[in-house]
Amino acid sequence: METRSPTDRTRVRRLPDRGAYDRETIFAILDTGFVCHVGIVESGSPVVIPTAYARVGDDIVLHGSSKSRLMTVLGGGAPACVTVTHVDGFVMARSAFHHSINYRSVVIFGRGEAITEERAKNEALHAFMERLHPGRWDAVRPPNPQELKATAVVRIPIEEASAKLRTGGPLDDPEDMTLDVWAGVVPVVLAREAPIRHVPEHA
Repeated sequence: METRSPTDRTRVRRLPDRGAYDRETIFAILDTGFVCHVGIVESGSPVVIPTAYARVGDDIVLHGSSKSRLMTVLGGGAPACVTVTHVDGFVMARSAFHHSINYRSVVIFGRGEAITEERAKNEALHAFMERLHPGRWDAVRPPNPQELKATAVVRIPIEEASAKLRTGGPLDDPEDMTLDVWAGVVPVVLAREAPIRHVPEHA
């Protein structure tokens, strides 16, 4: 298990025992997600934008319109902060103060780099499709040159990163353990449901 030393930006300070810096934990959290939030600074103002992502090796890969501000800023090499969070359960304690959430999260700091070579762009877009629905890429029409030109793809190396996780039940105070209040965890699960077929209106 490869563990990187935390930096000043990635070191978990609040409840440090919940922090993790090994690539296996970080990659596992990233590989079970679909949406990240990307923080950038544009014209002196911070902005956080939700977007789809995929992990390709040691990089987070993002895509969007070649005219979007996120792609323009990141493609120019700007620094960014990328976060991914999964909610696994609501922790119900015997006191209001000790209610919590079980979660898994990753924070990545890095600089964007535009992917412009056609083969590399196609590989990144293939990775997106595989995250959306494995095997789908082989069943659909691939992007044509005009679509590739209209799509910007950027990578952010997963080098300066940390994970933070909470698991388990409530941490009640000893004097509250005898209260007649239900305590435990309400699991939260993200699941795919049965597909709904799209039928063209004039079919």
